[in-house]
Amino acid sequence: MSAPQGTDVIEDMPAMDVDLTVVVPAYNEERRLGPTLDAIVAHLSEDTGRFGQWELIVVDDGSTDGTREVVRAAAARDRRVQLVTSPRNRGKGHALRLGVAASYGRRVLVTDADLAAPIEELERLDKALADGQAAAIGSRATPGATIERHQHRLRELLGRAGNFLIRRVAVPGIRDTQCGFKLFDGDRAREAFAASRLNGWGIDVEVLQHFRRSGWPVAEVPVRWSHQPGSKVRPFDYGRVLTELTVLKLRSVGPADVLAATLFLLMAVALYSGRWLDPDSRYLPDSLQDQNQWEWFFAVTADSVRHLHNPLFSTLQGFPDGVNLMANTVMLGLSVPFAPVTLLFGPAVSLTLVMTLGLAATAAAWYWLIVRRVVRQRGAAFLGAALAAFAPPMVSHANAHPNFMVLFMMPLIIDRALRLCSGTRVVRDGVVLGLMAAYQIFLGEEPLLLASMGMALFALAYAAVRPDAAKASWRPLLKGMGIAAAVCLPIVAYPLYWQFAGPQSYQSVLHGDNAGNSPLALLSFAERSLVAGNAANANALSLNPTEQNAFYGWPLVALAFAIVLRLWDRALVKALAFTAVAAALLSLGPKVRIPLTDVVLPGPWAVLSDKPLFESVIEGRVAMICAPALGMLVALAFERLVHTRSPGTQYLGMVAVAAALVPLVPAPLRTVDRVDVPAFVADGTWKSYVGKGESVVPVPLPDPGNADALHWQTTADLAFPLPGGYFNGPYGKDRTGIYGASPRYTSNLLRDVRYTGVAPVIGKNWRAQARMDLAYWKAGVLVLTPQPNQDPLRRTVDKLVGHPATWTHGVWLWNLDGHGNFTP
Repeated sequence: MSAPQGTDVIEDMPAMDVDLTVVVPAYNEERRLGPTLDAIVAHLSEDTGRFGQWELIVVDDGSTDGTREVVRAAAARDRRVQLVTSPRNRGKGHALRLGVAASYGRRVLVTDADLAAPIEELERLDKALADGQAAAIGSRATPGATIERHQHRLRELLGRAGNFLIRRVAVPGIRDTQCGFKLFDGDRAREAFAASRLNGWGIDVEVLQHFRRSGWPVAEVPVRWSHQPGSKVRPFDYGRVLTELTVLKLRSVGPADVLAATLFLLMAVALYSGRWLDPDSRYLPDSLQDQNQWEWFFAVTADSVRHLHNPLFSTLQGFPDGVNLMANTVMLGLSVPFAPVTLLFGPAVSLTLVMTLGLAATAAAWYWLIVRRVVRQRGAAFLGAALAAFAPPMVSHANAHPNFMVLFMMPLIIDRALRLCSGTRVVRDGVVLGLMAAYQIFLGEEPLLLASMGMALFALAYAAVRPDAAKASWRPLLKGMGIAAAVCLPIVAYPLYWQFAGPQSYQSVLHGDNAGNSPLALLSFAERSLVAGNAANANALSLNPTEQNAFYGWPLVALAFAIVLRLWDRALVKALAFTAVAAALLSLGPKVRIPLTDVVLPGPWAVLSDKPLFESVIEGRVAMICAPALGMLVALAFERLVHTRSPGTQYLGMVAVAAALVPLVPAPLRTVDRVDVPAFVADGTWKSYVGKGESVVPVPLPDPGNADALHWQTTADLAFPLPGGYFNGPYGKDRTGIYGASPRYTSNLLRDVRYTGVAPVIGKNWRAQARMDLAYWKAGVLVLTPQPNQDPLRRTVDKLVGHPATWTHGVWLWNLDGHGNFTP
């Protein structure tokens, strides 16, 4: 009977009790296959007691030559040789899947048709299987392997590069996945190959990954190997393997994981929906002046990339002294790769995209860590990650500080540190941790410092409750951290030198004697909470709308307390509880005022407040550490509720979780129409007034309270410099860090008039000082836009310059010669 056309065929395949099955995939192997089959049959027939009953299955993968006839001739000589055919060529993976599915052996050997690893090497693999391994794979890369004839150098280099990527992506610890000589436990092989989906060369990786996930031990055994002419592997096949690996990685992501990532993205888009309506024309008023600052950061970085300028410094703000960009939160780790987006679509679009995708990526990273380390239940992990990424402090910083809410590296760093504790691959994990830390430094140093504090608090608590685990892990952890430091420091050494000792560097930024949280802030609700938000109360308990660093709400605090009591027997819960409580206490600052009293007590932050690095931290931000700790506690509780058998307990628990989390759901961030750029700048009229090396001087100068001029500058493609600005820079001989440029007499005068509306008496001393300051700024033109107190400002500048202003293209202006002198 002939098989229907287009189906796979098994010829003369009787069911039998088989000890060993050898599977050989073949495609157009007419010339090489005959000697291979003879060698296998001869070796297996020499010692029937050694290998027992055996069968040899050749899978013809749609050959167009005489491969089938070679197999049939061998089968005529020995009926244990059998043929499986495929109607068309579909790849090695498909062929192996057919052959293994047709096997009956208690052990299954798969080997290539060229027999590059001689059949005699089966002894080594069989010994490893007898020692309790589920699979023994031949390796050309482990000590003891012998390569008698090498491949071409290019092919060998591509193979090594491919194996390196495979180890990193799919099967860490296995040096050579692609050697075509592998022995498997039969039942496990049939299960793994049946579950496989790849048809190409990536089948080896997919099957080994199945063994790894199933917890079946795999031994890598050194073998003798010799390159055989006529190999079917072509250079472009390495690219196909990488493509298949990508597909394999994507298939490992379940529907629930895809749904979680999609929901995180939708949540981030909803939060920034006001900006996405029109990124160029919408402004986040709760960002104060930070949106102008961040768009300028992205614009100046893109400009530096385009013109190959130093990305660590610019004179476009703070002219002529400039700005130490490394000492500011420029986020080179994202502003550099997003430079093409900034150049094509503008900094407003680029920043909005970074903040939206960054927040979603942060939530997805926390989700990944929680699934990997805390709970398996996907719904529980989603809730925990949503709280970690969209907690009230994160939403507050989402207005203005991408460096404090784009934190997708933190879960990855935490996971890598935990891997170090296992001590299995200390060098590799140490190197990766070092690279991750270096990248995070270019995203934000203060968040890395806070995350390190949180990890240290957790480690101390976990070591206290699990001293056995601490004893086993401290050595590999310290060794790995040393390796990480050795990798990280050379990468960041020069940028950090520039930050702390380069032009316009500063010592520290002081935020007052107490920028900590009120105890009430930990229990209250944030302004942007959709259900329970209270702007007046939140602003009274915080520095400003961008620094609402606590505001977890009393229901969540109560729920966390109940979770800790209920799950107190778990070491993880104890460590998370200590981390959250310690971070909350530290966030109170060096001085703690007891609510509703005038009693002020020393706070725990006082111990750190004057230490290097810590002295510049806004201590209220330490409460952000609580977000992932609380998220993990909620995830643990929700997973317990899902698996509880008591409907009453489950119902009450779900109600409690909802009551704690629903009030924290954020409303979309407020947006307003952006102030128009004056036509004088937008239409390019300024070019007629500003010569080479001269600056545009807004009245008053831009500062942290009024930085719209930075938007003028980005609209003009950074074609003119500005004195003043919104950045961190040095002040005075001790180089104390301040917000904005180092003040001068004239800038202070104009600022005072703007805020008081009082025009002072201007004498010759003021005029002389103004001339010096204008010359220092190399002012080409003074520009006054319509604004509060514009009349006293205009009268003041008229007297300073000695000439009245001219109304041109929507602004009052005074034309100067770059040396402080008026030019008619």
